[in-house]
Amino acid sequence: MPPVTDPHNVYALAGANMLTEAVKADRPLVYVPHNISGDVWVIDPSTFAVVAKYPVGKEPQHVVPSYDMRTLYATADISNQLLPFDPRTGLPGKPIPAIAPYNLYFTPDGRFAIVVAEARAELVWYDPHTWRQQGITKVPGCAGIDHADFSLDGRTAVFTAEFSGRVAVVDVVSHRVLRTIDMPHRNTHMGPQDIKIAPDGSCYFIADSDEGGLWVLDGAATRVERFIRTGKGAHGLYFSRDAKLLYVTNRLEGSISVLDAYTGAAVTKWHIPGGGSPDMGNVNADGSQLWLSGRYDSVVYVLSTKDGALIRKIPVGRQPHGLCIWPQPGRYSLGHTGITR
Repeated sequence: MPPVTDPHNVYALAGANMLTEAVKADRPLVYVPHNISGDVWVIDPSTFAVVAKYPVGKEPQHVVPSYDMRTLYATADISNQLLPFDPRTGLPGKPIPAIAPYNLYFTPDGRFAIVVAEARAELVWYDPHTWRQQGITKVPGCAGIDHADFSLDGRTAVFTAEFSGRVAVVDVVSHRVLRTIDMPHRNTHMGPQDIKIAPDGSCYFIADSDEGGLWVLDGAATRVERFIRTGKGAHGLYFSRDAKLLYVTNRLEGSISVLDAYTGAAVTKWHIPGGGSPDMGNVNADGSQLWLSGRYDSVVYVLSTKDGALIRKIPVGRQPHGLCIWPQPGRYSLGHTGITR
């Protein structure tokens, strides 16, 4: 695994405009997958115009940067495939077979791609270059397994199980489930969803939609320490480029809670004018904008990270989900819509 250069901030080399040479020539584009319309729309972030539309398959969920940040993958779980995009051109390639890819992650050493097969409660391990299957980790009792993040040393992954109200702690080296941890209140409708490790590794923040906030799991992933209320439908988690703030999308109340990234203390809350359903996305390369899909409103929101002002609301297809804005700073990607370090 690339060394952690700042133990107080694992995201230190993913700061504003810290683009590697490998991505500097990539086209600045925003990729928006749609659950219902089965396609990815591409937006030019300088003009906010939709510039392309590509069919992906049944229920595309997320657009995920590869570990080396040279490919973007649209995950289509019902179609059992990944559709690669070349970030230099923004054009799609040939579909790659994969088992029920709801989400996609990469181990911190870059050795494995982990397909999160939500429908099967399995983690499917692949060679990220040949896409040959390397093994399967069954995660019984973890219905709705979907999102993940990794410890600072890269040896442990924590996966959320939305329909079981718990998380699964997985050893990255052996691919074994070490333990499962129940949330103090187990929501099994829309329970634990997105998860992010604090910049200093002191804890994991776990968004729980039904609970309306974040569970705080200790950094060793052994116990839940407390709860932070943010808003109805807490769902997506994103850090500011300086890793001082944590943005929480409250999908069912049309707001974004802004928290201290280390303590979870509330800083402010932004409300989308007229309401909305902010879901998944990311912060742009210079850190000035937060791009989010509007899951139930067929739009994409562009918000100023200075004050939460709505810069633009862009009409898109049906049920936009795991939006990826590209390029992003950082040395490597752990997956999802861009967890870069």
